[in-house]
This record gives sequence, C-alpha cells and structure tokens, in this order.
Amino acid sequence: MMKHINLLTAGFLLFILSFQVQAQQEAQSSLYMFNPLAFNPAHAGARGTVNFVLHHRSQWVGIDGAPHTQFFAFSMPLAKQRIGIGLNFQNDMIGARMQQAIFADFAYSLKLNRKNDRLGFGISAGVDIFHTNFNGLIVEDPSDPNLGTGQIAAAPNFGLGLMYYGKRHFVGFSIPRLLPFTMANPLIVGQQPVITRHYYLMGGYNLTFARVWEFKPSAIIQLSENAPPTFVLNPSFVWNKKVWMGLLYRFNESLGFNLGYYFLEKVHVVYAFDFPYNSLRYNEYGSHEILIGVDLGKRKRRPSDCFF
Repeated sequence: MMKHINLLTAGFLLFILSFQVQAQQEAQSSLYMFNPLAFNPAHAGARGTVNFVLHHRSQWVGIDGAPHTQFFAFSMPLAKQRIGIGLNFQNDMIGARMQQAIFADFAYSLKLNRKNDRLGFGISAGVDIFHTNFNGLIVEDPSDPNLGTGQIAAAPNFGLGLMYYGKRHFVGFSIPRLLPFTMANPLIVGQQPVITRHYYLMGGYNLTFARVWEFKPSAIIQLSENAPPTFVLNPSFVWNKKVWMGLLYRFNESLGFNLGYYFLEKVHVVYAFDFPYNSLRYNEYGSHEILIGVDLGKRKRRPSDCFF
C-alpha cells in the first residue's frame, strides 16, 4: 500500500514541477504555501492547531490601479483531527474594481496507514461581493452610458478540495469557486463572466539534511477557463526550524525571493518580493507581500513537516 501511495505522490509532484503553462487571472500570491486555505478548503484543520493568517500583497508597485490584496484565514481541528473547520476572507482591488469574498470551510480526513498519511476532503460555501466605481477614472467621453456610476453585486458560491498529505509531502487539487457569475449590465454587449472556474494543483515536499537544514520545494499550478494557465515554483530552505529562505519563479512573468522567521514555533513572519522580467518591468518597483501566521493551543500530535 505504501509503495503505491509514494509512487502516486511522486507522480503528482513531477507533474506539478514539469507542467509548462503561462499567465494568471485571479489574485496572485507568492506565499501561497503559508496560506493554502485560500485555495483549498481541504486544508482546514490540517495544521493540528488553531491557526490564524494575515496576509497582504501589493502587486506592481508604482503602477496606478495595480492590484492590492488582503487575505485573512482561520482554521482549527475537531474530533481528534478528523474534522477541520475554517473561515477565509479576501479583499482584492484592481483599479476601479474591488472584489470581496468570505467563505466558510469544512474538511474531513481519513487515516491511510500507520505513518498517519491522510486523505482530506474539503468543501466551502460563501459569497463574493463585487464593487465597481468609475467616478475616479479619466475618460475621453464622460457621457458614455457604459460607464454609469458603478455597481454592487453579490453572488453565492461553493468550492471543493482534495488533499493527500503525510509527514514529508502534500498534494492538493481544488476548485475554489464552482459557479460562474456575470454582472448584469444591459448596456454592455458580450459580457465576459466576472467569475470563471479556476483549478489549482498544489504540492510540496520536505527533505532534512545536515541535521539542521530542510529543503522544502513547492509549486502551484492555476488553470482556468478562457484564460492561459500559470505556475509558480518555490525552492526554499529552512535552517534550525527558525529561518526561512526561498526563491520564486513565476512562469513567463517574474523572479523573486522570500524570507521568514519562526518565533517560538507559535508565530511566523514571512516577506516576499518578486520583480517581473517581461514588459511590466518598466515604471514599477516589483511586488511585495507580508504574511503573519499564528498557531494557538497545544498540538495533540506533531503536524506534518510538509506544511509551512
């Protein structure tokens, strides 16, 4: 059984690390490995503690209207860690458009073997709220009826996730939003959906060497309807379970690094910087992220070393 599971894990990771795709549509994150609940509800409770995450990203600093995103996530285990519950909030602003989302998460995991490898299933339910405000835009024809004065719309949605994880590895697949949504405006012909389905593959591995060093490569692939896909690679190292150092490669877009520190195994603070190498490299100062994670309560068992 273990040989089959390990082969399955290796196959998933090779697929993630070798899949060649490009571009992106939803809010980006260079620190996705520290906030996986934002992408996969199956992660709820998997850390084995009451966990809080605060996360901010400023993208393409220096360009007017560039994306700014804030994330908040909470999760905790129940029923001897077979059940996990969570809550995550997202605020994403790009130019005159703002999208807010709040989702509740529920996860259930099955123990697969004596090494405590687990298979988790997750579901989420919540609402997306869309705001558009064109008053601050500079336009050639202010009387254009397509501009209007802005809109507010809300749409309920659901998500699904699957995750297989053990002491040194995790692989997850998720669809955070199952239902497409289009803001109704009879003045606009051929509207494209504001929300389309996005599919995420995420994986990571932990390798300990020289007693105090850990190598933690991870990757995420994003596939979506009507948009080119993208992937991000993060080869990272941890020294003495305290200092995090990593690199980032976002396909066809940017290169970067991330640095972090763990305080008493309860609090971790991580910073990420990435700079585009395509045409966006002009007139901007890169993208910056800061994340704070807090674990409360005593773990009933040691969490998987693959979680960051």
